[in-house]
Amino acid sequence: MLTREPAVAGTFYPADSEVLQQTVSGLLGEAEAKNDSSASIKAMIVPHAGYIYSGELAAQAYASLNVASEKIKTVVLLGPAHKVYFRGLAAPVADEFKTPLGEVPIDQNAIEALLEKFPFVQRLSQAHRDEHSLEVQLPFLQEVLKDFCLIPLVVGDSRPDQVDKVIDYLWGDESTLLVISSDLSHFHDYPTAQSMDGQTANAIETLQPQILSGEFACGFLPVSGLILAARRRQMWPERVGLCNSGDTAGDKSRVVGYGAWLFRERPVQQQVLSDEQKDSLKKLSLASIRHGLETGEPLSVDAYIDEKGNGEKLPDYQAATFVTLKKNGQLRGCIGSLSAYRSLPEDVAENAFAAAFRDHRFTPLTEDELDEIEISISVLTAPELMVFTSEQDLISQLQPFVDGIILTEGGNRGTFLPSVWENYPEPASFLSHLKLKAGLPADYWSGTMKIERYKTISW
Repeated sequence: MLTREPAVAGTFYPADSEVLQQTVSGLLGEAEAKNDSSASIKAMIVPHAGYIYSGELAAQAYASLNVASEKIKTVVLLGPAHKVYFRGLAAPVADEFKTPLGEVPIDQNAIEALLEKFPFVQRLSQAHRDEHSLEVQLPFLQEVLKDFCLIPLVVGDSRPDQVDKVIDYLWGDESTLLVISSDLSHFHDYPTAQSMDGQTANAIETLQPQILSGEFACGFLPVSGLILAARRRQMWPERVGLCNSGDTAGDKSRVVGYGAWLFRERPVQQQVLSDEQKDSLKKLSLASIRHGLETGEPLSVDAYIDEKGNGEKLPDYQAATFVTLKKNGQLRGCIGSLSAYRSLPEDVAENAFAAAFRDHRFTPLTEDELDEIEISISVLTAPELMVFTSEQDLISQLQPFVDGIILTEGGNRGTFLPSVWENYPEPASFLSHLKLKAGLPADYWSGTMKIERYKTISW
């Protein structure tokens, strides 16, 4: 049994087990936890300085785990390398980590799986031997969780997308917690640190990892990887607190910044439409087109309900939809919304009218054509940001006949519904034709291009 012995006990935190236990439990007891029973904490960013400097803030984040502490059995712990230079991410050679509060077993199966899957992950004992960024988190975890296994990774010279891939692979269910260890700005005067740490907080809270660098946070790489993972899952961080050593136990002439954030994984409420609701929405779309032929305007949902008296059959939540019109099997109009900003019935009524009369690719629909028109309605799930390192990587992630794709590059934007896979069944062709639709060359490529995917319920 190989044990990674504590390296900073007696400096960053007390070396005596009884004093350490009292210190940690005292900090946790005084902490004001951000508890929210509607959603469990999936990930957190916490500082890793000495407990007299950042322990109070770290405790506030860890105290929020109390509600779900019995469920958490695995902790994925990532922090930056301070002592040793290496490329990629480093797992320990050890079988367990030790603190004055006891030993924490390492999930060797997970480590072996990472080594096999990712060439940028390696075992490197020297990366862990003197590193404090992971160690200082363990007493808090030991006090709050009691019984868990650890997947400890020190992040060296790597890329945010590599960290994201590891996080995504280890994401797990509610029994897995992700902890990112990072301090913020280092050794500036108090006003400068406050300004810089405010910028860092804004970057984290708006999920913009490209703003971060080592100047703003020593753990900017693991933080950036978590932001990419959170962005893809549409998880927004809650700030626990922001301070620096000048607020706690240091002078204000040369301070280190600290911040803590929680990421909660909220259950997705999957809306289910009944056959009756689908039929009612299709009738609404046809009524809106008929109203457009008569008045030149879309039909208001309130007027439709008053006239038909069937409002109870229409869903009442917001959603983004596309309405597609075909004549003799050929496209005759297709207009939709990419974000949910009005009720599903309102979106259908507006988009049905627009597909019939405002699709610039076609002349406005005439009354003579109405009997030949087939109407299809698609309800979109929330778009999910895709993370990729190259065009080939993006193409490999596309799911034919499943994914709808939104492409944005500057002022250019275009989307293909999943149904368009019928015309372009090969991912490379699907992507190149989407670029053309967005007003870009078919072979265009840029590192700033934003790709989102969604799914649809269609009838």
